[in-house]
Amino acid sequence: MGKLTVGALRVVLAVVFVGTVLIQAGMVWTLASGADPEDGKLPLTAFRVITFLGMITVQVVLVSVWRLVTMVRRGTVFSHAAFRYVDLVIGAIVAAALLWFTVTAINAPDQRADPGVTVIMAGIGVGILGVALIVLVLRMLLAQAVARDVEASRMRAELDEVI
Repeated sequence: MGKLTVGALRVVLAVVFVGTVLIQAGMVWTLASGADPEDGKLPLTAFRVITFLGMITVQVVLVSVWRLVTMVRRGTVFSHAAFRYVDLVIGAIVAAALLWFTVTAINAPDQRADPGVTVIMAGIGVGILGVALIVLVLRMLLAQAVARDVEASRMRAELDEVI
């Protein structure tokens, strides 16, 4: 990965992270100050709490990707330490999907006249879970690469002994 690519990615990650923190601050301020324009109706309050939690899942992914990019720059990404961050990404995506399904369930009673909205929202949740499955497949590819790297190191050591 080139320096320009890494720099650009880190700028994007930092901007999105700051944006999520600002959204969380706005949610906390609205809930704590009582400045809720909807007078604290339960669904809107629940949506704000879910949004706050959803931003945490995004932040976990951002930090994990930052750490993985750092490992790529250092040439240590093909190690067992990388699995921790990939597992965090998978967990955060699954948590985001569960939060989305919660939003769908809370919103469903208001969509009785148009149940297609609920079906579409549920489909989006399944799509989010699909992203988690894609990352899981990528984790399996990383596991294969780590295993091959370990094997190559072992063979290199054996060759060094022969020479």
